[in-house]
Amino acid sequence: MCSTDTLMAFLLFLSFSLIISLSSGAGADTITANQSISGDQTITSKDDHFTLGFFKAGNSSNYYIGIWYTKVSTVPSTVAWVANRDTPVRDRFSSELKIIDGNLVLLNESKSQIWSTNSSSTNSVIAVLLDDGNLVLRSGINSSVNTWQSFDFPAHTWLPGARLAYNNITETKTLLTSWKSTDDPAEGLFSLELDPIGKQYLIKWNRTTQYWTSGSWNERDKLFTLVPEMRLNYIYNFSYVSNENESYFTYSLYNPAIISRFIMDVSGQVKQLSWLDATSQWNLFWSQPRQQCEVYDYCGAFGSCRESGLPFCNCLTGFSPRSQTDWDVNDFSGGCVRKTELQCGRTSERYGFLRVTSAKNKPPNSTSLAVGSSAECESSCMNSCTCKAYSYGSDGCSIWDVELQNLSEDNRNALTINVKVASKDLPSKKKNNGVIIGAVVGSVIGVVLIVCLIWFLIHRNRSIGKTSVEGSLVSFVYRDLQAATKNFSEKLGGGGFGSVFKGTLPDSSVVAVKKLESVSQGEKQFRTEVSTIGTIQHVNLVRLRGFCSDGNSKLLVYDYMPNGSLDAHLFSSNKLLDWKTRYQIALGTARGLVYLHEKCRDCIIHCDIKPENVLLDADLCPKVADFGLAKLVGRDFSRVLTTMRGTRGYLAPEWLSGVAITTKADVYSYGMMMFEFISGARNSEHGENGKKKFFPMEVANVLIDGGDILTLLDPRLDGEASVEELTKLSKVACWCIQDDEENRPSMSQVEQILDGVLDVNMPPKPRALQLFVENNDDVVFFTESSTSQSSQAHSNPSSHVSQAKSAASL
Repeated sequence: MCSTDTLMAFLLFLSFSLIISLSSGAGADTITANQSISGDQTITSKDDHFTLGFFKAGNSSNYYIGIWYTKVSTVPSTVAWVANRDTPVRDRFSSELKIIDGNLVLLNESKSQIWSTNSSSTNSVIAVLLDDGNLVLRSGINSSVNTWQSFDFPAHTWLPGARLAYNNITETKTLLTSWKSTDDPAEGLFSLELDPIGKQYLIKWNRTTQYWTSGSWNERDKLFTLVPEMRLNYIYNFSYVSNENESYFTYSLYNPAIISRFIMDVSGQVKQLSWLDATSQWNLFWSQPRQQCEVYDYCGAFGSCRESGLPFCNCLTGFSPRSQTDWDVNDFSGGCVRKTELQCGRTSERYGFLRVTSAKNKPPNSTSLAVGSSAECESSCMNSCTCKAYSYGSDGCSIWDVELQNLSEDNRNALTINVKVASKDLPSKKKNNGVIIGAVVGSVIGVVLIVCLIWFLIHRNRSIGKTSVEGSLVSFVYRDLQAATKNFSEKLGGGGFGSVFKGTLPDSSVVAVKKLESVSQGEKQFRTEVSTIGTIQHVNLVRLRGFCSDGNSKLLVYDYMPNGSLDAHLFSSNKLLDWKTRYQIALGTARGLVYLHEKCRDCIIHCDIKPENVLLDADLCPKVADFGLAKLVGRDFSRVLTTMRGTRGYLAPEWLSGVAITTKADVYSYGMMMFEFISGARNSEHGENGKKKFFPMEVANVLIDGGDILTLLDPRLDGEASVEELTKLSKVACWCIQDDEENRPSMSQVEQILDGVLDVNMPPKPRALQLFVENNDDVVFFTESSTSQSSQAHSNPSSHVSQAKSAASL
């Protein structure tokens, strides 16, 4: 017989073994009927993709059962799903996740059930964490049957393979709901849902007010009509399914090795992100709505949103955050409250009105009054104990007896609203007994200021004149640029990094002022990069005249280009560039890139070459623009890591793998742009039969088969082009977009070829990484596995490196 000590030791060994089996990463992906999770115990999916266990959200002291990415090295871990998001526990060691009566349940410290899968099954079940992040309950009798799955109850993350659905029978929706804050995974105010009638997704505030739509689903193009980022999307494959039982969207990844997630963020924006191992961070692929202040009521009652600086939300004058703690973690939903409550009926109480602007739409819940003037409207609000604000405009008088929502500082042309505020909380005014002294002192100060201002303007004008001669940069003051652009009213264009406005400086010179919207540099780094690039002078580069760095406001001032950007001439039916001009623009653009890559003190990788970023001066001379925040690479290095992304359709394949890029990324983008020089159209478009065409493949086919090269030419040119130049440009374009960056030419080689110094042989046919391949007269996408299998079929067996060497020897 065993002794008591031996028996105890055996039981301890079994307990220790059970703990190890649950907490180690040795393939423990299952919770059975006689197992549970508590404390620091976890289970991990078979191939170590996801982990399930207790976690803390941000700086909160509460614990939740959740699923997080195992191989994503963020602090805290990136959570993809939460079970008890509205009912946290305080002590994870005395709480327990276990199977009871056919369900997975969570018991808190008091052993009370606070969460359950609520499955109707009463059979024996096991819980399994799958490698796609799905937690499933499976019947112990038939392991292929799932009685419940977490994919049907998402939190804020939509994982590849999951469905966001609408049940046509029960008329219920699968919602993707934001966290309340980064420290609180409870259901927030923002949710994404499927509208099966419109085949679209909607984002709603408080489950009621819609403020964004994806646009209807275009089955032919596999995209939502109002999400242009999905065009030529070679990472995500979305699909829509509709039958009598349900309608749903799902998506997968063309390359399963990429880690990606789609979230309903606490910002009220939906975001698609992919993980970059090289930079150890999530890379934002796209987000909607694009502007934070387009999110409905993001700043709460009496809070005002602004895009021009951080934080996005501020309380109106006379108001303070309802909860400063919430505001400190960027949860602005509670809004603001008055510093001084309005005391209606007290004769000693004085009120005033604060002028603010609304967002796109008038704040809700207003009441119309039949009055004849603005003064009568103001008087009606002033004399009403319940009135909190009024407005008077073309639609008459409106008053609000409720808290104001959806206010913005950025909508200068929006509706003006007058908010009732206690006089003592309005901007300070001079006391009556100080009026005379204040007037005298103010007059003296005013005269001095006027004299100083005149001196400053004269000095600045002289300084600007001197700057233009010496070629150094001007550090502008924000309010001066605001005045020069008439409060940024005449917009010339915009892109991923910001919007460009026309302005006139005091010396009457016309400039283009770019307000940067995606800059994370600190003051010192921004000035260093700008001053470095500001020394660049080349006929094919837009000259940077100066900059402004005022807090979170970062602006760049360029020479104004009267003929605008190249895309307006290539793709517009109203403007037409003849072949000779196109070829010279191609050559000039190449020369500008050669200067950036090889002739500056630091190698500069542009990162966003496309027709929109090539500007034309009065003589149609091309000037590469938007290189003001490209990446600087020291001459001792050949690669640089960057989270900045160019534009889909011009992105080199290596961008997607997260590796450090080289100048060959610009070469790829240049090649894609050259195809558009030839055709006068975007590279991917629908033909007359409604099927998608990918122009680079057409060019390669014509070159390889020896077809008529003029059939590729923009039909608006009526065949008026040099066949030799057209052939040369077509070959260069195909060479520039080779899959392997080592097989692409340098920009100096491109310049020499277009200049007639070098010749070029036909490079291999563009393959899988160009996204498209002809198959049964339609277009399909390649996966990475099919790329390697098909490469020999589409390539010239000779190395293109040897072609480059032979070309260089000519």
